[in-house]
Amino acid sequence: MFYALTRLLTMVLFRVLWRPVIEGREHIPPTGPVIVASNHLAFIDSIVIPLAVPRRVVFLAKAEYFEGRSLASLPRRAFFHTFGAVPVARDQQRDAQASLELAAAVLARGDAFGIYPEGTRSRDGRLYRGRTGVGWLAVATGAPVLPVGLVGTDRVQPVGARLPRVHRVRVRFGEPVDPAPYLQGRAPGEVRRLVTDEVMDRIAVLSGQERVATYNERPVEI
Repeated sequence: MFYALTRLLTMVLFRVLWRPVIEGREHIPPTGPVIVASNHLAFIDSIVIPLAVPRRVVFLAKAEYFEGRSLASLPRRAFFHTFGAVPVARDQQRDAQASLELAAAVLARGDAFGIYPEGTRSRDGRLYRGRTGVGWLAVATGAPVLPVGLVGTDRVQPVGARLPRVHRVRVRFGEPVDPAPYLQGRAPGEVRRLVTDEVMDRIAVLSGQERVATYNERPVEI
C-alpha cells in the first residue's frame, strides 16, 4: 500500500511538472523478467523510467543515495527505498561483474531491471557505444531487452543543476530484443556484442540522438 500511495503521489508531480508523452507502452511485457535498457541523459532518468513503466523497475543505485540524512536528500532516499533500488557500495559499483550478478538475481525473481548500456550519462547529448553488460545479462538470463529512448530529461536536469526544472519529457518504448536468435553458432563474446549493438540501434531510433562510435567515460573525480 505504501508503494502504491508513493507511486500515485509521485505520478501526480510527474504529470504536472514534466507533462510526459509516453509512447510504445504496448511493448512492455506485463510480467516476467525484462531488461529495461535506456539512453542516459540525467540523474532524473532513474525516476522517470519507473514512473513511465506500469510495473516496478529495479535499478542499482550508489549506496550514498541511501545514506544521506539531510532534508534535501530525503525525497531521493524515500524514492529509491520505495521503488526497490538496490544499493551498491562505491568500490562494488566499479566492479561490473558484481553489478551484473546483482542484476541477474533481480531478473531471476521475475522482476524488471533497469540498465544504461552507455555506462554513465551523456554530458553532450550524444548516444555513445553500448557496453556489453546488457548483452551478457540478456544471454545469461534469457530475459528480453526492452529498448527505451528518453527525450528532454537533460532539459529537466542539465549537467551541473542541483534541482530539476519544469520541462516536457518524452519516453519511447521499442519492441523488445530477444537474445535467443543470436545464440546459434556464435561465440559468447560475439553474441554479447551483437545483442548490445541491436539494443543501441533501437535506442538511437527511439531517442533521435547523434551516435558516437566510442565509449562514454566517467569524468575524472578530483
